[in-house]
Amino acid sequence: MSRTLYDLIGLAAGVAFILALKGLSHPKTARRGNLIGAFGATLATLVVFFYVSPELSLPLNNLGWILGAMAVGLAVGVPAARKVQMTQMPQLVALFNGVGGGAAALVAIVECLHLGAKASMAEVIFTVFTVSVGCISFSGSIITFMKLQELMTTRPVIFPAGRFIIAATLVSVIGVGAIIVALGTTPLLVLAALSLLFGVLFVLPVGGADVPIVISLLNAFTGLAVAASGYVLDSVLLIIAGTLVGASGTILTRLMAEAMGRSLFGTLFGAFTAKPQDVSGAAEERPVRSGSPDDVAILLNYARRVVIVPGFGLAVAQAQHTVRELADLMISKGIDVAYGIHPVAGRMPGHMNVLLAEANVPYDQLEEMDEINPTFSQTDVAIVIGANDVINPAAENRPGCPIYGMPILQVSNAANVIFLKRSMRPGFAGIENELLYDPKTMLLFGDAKASLTKVVSALKAL
Repeated sequence: MSRTLYDLIGLAAGVAFILALKGLSHPKTARRGNLIGAFGATLATLVVFFYVSPELSLPLNNLGWILGAMAVGLAVGVPAARKVQMTQMPQLVALFNGVGGGAAALVAIVECLHLGAKASMAEVIFTVFTVSVGCISFSGSIITFMKLQELMTTRPVIFPAGRFIIAATLVSVIGVGAIIVALGTTPLLVLAALSLLFGVLFVLPVGGADVPIVISLLNAFTGLAVAASGYVLDSVLLIIAGTLVGASGTILTRLMAEAMGRSLFGTLFGAFTAKPQDVSGAAEERPVRSGSPDDVAILLNYARRVVIVPGFGLAVAQAQHTVRELADLMISKGIDVAYGIHPVAGRMPGHMNVLLAEANVPYDQLEEMDEINPTFSQTDVAIVIGANDVINPAAENRPGCPIYGMPILQVSNAANVIFLKRSMRPGFAGIENELLYDPKTMLLFGDAKASLTKVVSALKAL
């Protein structure tokens, strides 16, 4: 295969990636967009095996090692992707993203060492960029995985002089990078080690509620690292793919930061300046109004408008099909039903949309935050299923708390609020929700799927 044909096929794969992003922009075309992206990735992988490099007598050296590595990747990746639950999808995304950044860094190191003294100044600069950004993405993604999986605390991890230590580490990364550009490739592994350390320090101060934003930012980092490695490897396809990932990740990060109502700097380093918050367990000692499935069914039966607010607890209980059954039953009784969707509900953007799509919930019943908020004052019942931080009034009235300033779904304006919760445990951000103690709030304790099934049965009997 000639270089011209190779580049043209790579360009076709790049076009497939662009069409995939276009398809993923809307739920109705998301599946098709995902398939187009998979086709582009497959094409980009296969074409490499048929390209004869001018420097090689065969299409590829070490073909056995390459095929073996691919087999290992398939053996690990396919079962993981098929078995992962929807509640664990953000963790999987974080891991895949980290692997991508780490791979780009390793490839750039190997290629630059292979080039040796023949490497141009531009190639060395792009290698330094790829190694540093790729390693930051790798170690940072591992920390986000651990936070999401609750293998470590989800609260911000701060330490004395933390800002100065982070700044000093970043300066060290930049300094070693400058030395490599000026003198040669000897300290590449030192650069990688410092970058890995900075990635850890970079993510530790981020609280659980902000982790999805950091995942998106690290995804953009990985894209930029891949694009830079494409220059080192003289691969147009890597440049296109990496640039697309970097650009889309940057846009998504900005949109998510806006949805959280804060700056990106405040998301990453706000924990160092935030005032200490009392998140202790006084919640169990305060009176709340709990109810039974029959109480909830009676309240719903006489409602004219009901808004369902899904959250991570809905995903944990896998109750989306039961929610759809309840909504259909209420609609058959002439009740106006809508779903209030917060941009960052769950653990990643679009988490609730994907979850409800599994249950074939009509897309026109889903209303974004800006659309649904003005209607809560005319809503008879708001049913909150596993959500906490995205409806917590502390975001509006408790300055200094980790979620202060984040736009929320204003369910407190509804005439009645029903909370489906397993316990009084705070949400992912670790902040107590005063709405739980409001006299108009009724708590229905237990597994969301089991509780909703009982509510459906009770409502059918009325």
